[in-house]
Amino acid sequence: MSHIFEWIFSQYKDTPIHLLAIELLGVFFGLLSVLFSKKRNIWVYPTGIISTMLFVYLLWHYVLWGDMLINAYYTAMSIYGWVLWAKNAHNNVITISRTTSRDWYICAGLGLFSLTFVTTVYYLKPFIQNNFSMEGVALGFEHFLPTEYVDVFTTAIFLVGMWLMAKRKIENWIFWIVGDFISVPLYLKKGMLFTSFQYLLFTIIAIMGYIEWKRHLRNTPVPSQK
Repeated sequence: MSHIFEWIFSQYKDTPIHLLAIELLGVFFGLLSVLFSKKRNIWVYPTGIISTMLFVYLLWHYVLWGDMLINAYYTAMSIYGWVLWAKNAHNNVITISRTTSRDWYICAGLGLFSLTFVTTVYYLKPFIQNNFSMEGVALGFEHFLPTEYVDVFTTAIFLVGMWLMAKRKIENWIFWIVGDFISVPLYLKKGMLFTSFQYLLFTIIAIMGYIEWKRHLRNTPVPSQK
């Protein structure tokens, strides 16, 4: 067991204590957020906002601009979801429904927007990292890292999942399960071990959340909402 802990903390041997503390706090509030979501509790959003804001700072420090912008977007989407849930909550618990045909068209549009936006961010990454100067900078898809290609698709998955969650649709969990599962090796590759472990727990909780929401819909039928 001691060898496992030695390996875990060896990944952070050159990491300042305050950055490690920020990552752990981000993981903690992220887990709280998913647990609140599982229970259909509106506190999913304030805890989620704290988590994403902590990761915005952390990723800014590590100069992971693409990830930073993505988490900034998650923060904005969380505020949007908080407003929608607040309008439909009773004792902090919301009603849920299934996704309509119109919702799926919107999901397709959001996914396409995300793929375009994140691809553009990573394409311009050399320009951004060069203090927004093109001097000595070459752009091209050949500069993409393998993890950045994966980021492009996971971000689209999470964007659709966040929108469906804001609209209180049970299918949001399917997108979270897929995105969380892919993110486990993705963040391990980036050297963020605790964040990788967080996504492993997210995957398990998302599966449980889907089962719980499905059981709730089966026992308390709710008409689909547009």
